[in-house]
Amino acid sequence: MKNLLIWEFFKFNMQQQTKSKKQPLYILILLILAAEAIFILPFVLQRVFRPTFLETFSINNEDLGYCFSVYGIVALFSYLFGGPIADKFQPKNLMSVALILTALGGFYFATFPEYEFLKLLYGYWGFTTIFLFWAAMIKATRIWGGDNNQGIAFGYLDGGRGIVAATFGSLGVFVFSFFIEGTITNSSLIERQFAFKQVITTCSIIVAIIGLIVYFFLKTSTEEVTDLKSDFNSLYIKNFKSLIKIPTVRLLMLIILCAYTGYKATDLFTLYATDVMRYNAIKSAEVGTYLLYLRPVIGVIIGLMADKGRASFWLIIGFLLTTFSSLIFSFGIIDNNTTMLFIINILLMAIGVYSCRVLYFATLPEAKIPVAVTGTAVGLVSIIGYTPDIFSGPMFGILVDNPNKTAGLENAFLVLSVFSIIGFLTAYRFYKISKK
Repeated sequence: MKNLLIWEFFKFNMQQQTKSKKQPLYILILLILAAEAIFILPFVLQRVFRPTFLETFSINNEDLGYCFSVYGIVALFSYLFGGPIADKFQPKNLMSVALILTALGGFYFATFPEYEFLKLLYGYWGFTTIFLFWAAMIKATRIWGGDNNQGIAFGYLDGGRGIVAATFGSLGVFVFSFFIEGTITNSSLIERQFAFKQVITTCSIIVAIIGLIVYFFLKTSTEEVTDLKSDFNSLYIKNFKSLIKIPTVRLLMLIILCAYTGYKATDLFTLYATDVMRYNAIKSAEVGTYLLYLRPVIGVIIGLMADKGRASFWLIIGFLLTTFSSLIFSFGIIDNNTTMLFIINILLMAIGVYSCRVLYFATLPEAKIPVAVTGTAVGLVSIIGYTPDIFSGPMFGILVDNPNKTAGLENAFLVLSVFSIIGFLTAYRFYKISKK
């Protein structure tokens, strides 16, 4: 009887979603700006400038991995408690505060704190970027997409985030190069550290400005869910156990975990370019930046395909591409004499990884998650789904810090292929269940 009542309420709630009005395009643009700006300081800069980042902070990949673990542990609790908060407060308020607080951390970051304080800074960012921001941003995006455009909404979101990240990356490379006198190979550590400081400071200022813009201009229409909020609270929201009984919710946790591990592995691209392909610091940073420009193309194309079919089907394709390309890297057949193969394979992996990243939250309607509890559901699935923030950094760091750098990278991609296979099998199971 209880299950019947819950199902009837789900049907009623889903019917209400069809009444949602499509919001203006500028709302999505603001969401895109905010969604990537929030992660520029903790993630994008070290992805684009990985060798320089390690050198200026005098740490190795394993040390940086533990910084990410601290971030992930704080984020774990932030997902749990931040989700329900996103269902109670306006997204713009949560998001703008999060952006400004993250930018303040960036100014401290630019002082190059000692390693122990660097780990604390990453813990602070775990709170600002997740507890206050994450579920609010996902919910606002889902509301914008309405009932029939989830694929394109999240496709535009992730694709647009790719443009923003690539722009920040290009700006960072420009600023870094501007403050380096002569060639990068002849520059001193002090010169490189000073140049990187300017990159961090510039990005921090921009993130703070975006926070102010979000506060004054982001408006989301939530009238369609507020009338049902109190009823749903009494029936369902307050009990996480009820949500986790839904099979598609449990599968979505594992799908996100595997897809996010693949996304975290993109941090290895610049290392591969440096250690295997023998690129210098600026050229390897350009490799990471160029790949970011693929995200908008992939996001829009895969989003359109998902809206014409089913998001879970294209998730399966994304995991297959990631599995194939990661196995190619792990076989050791790519070196500085096979540049074209390196380019082709890295493109395939980027398509696979970014496709999965675009689509896992676009499957929320397939998972039968009502809009009214999007924040709570996102928080719940993220508790497991984003645990790579805890373990992937140390795991990949230990692997790539192998004295034989090439062998270390090959082992890292072999581990990625295992996660991709698990993701493929889970996405296939999700596809079969949701089809019924």
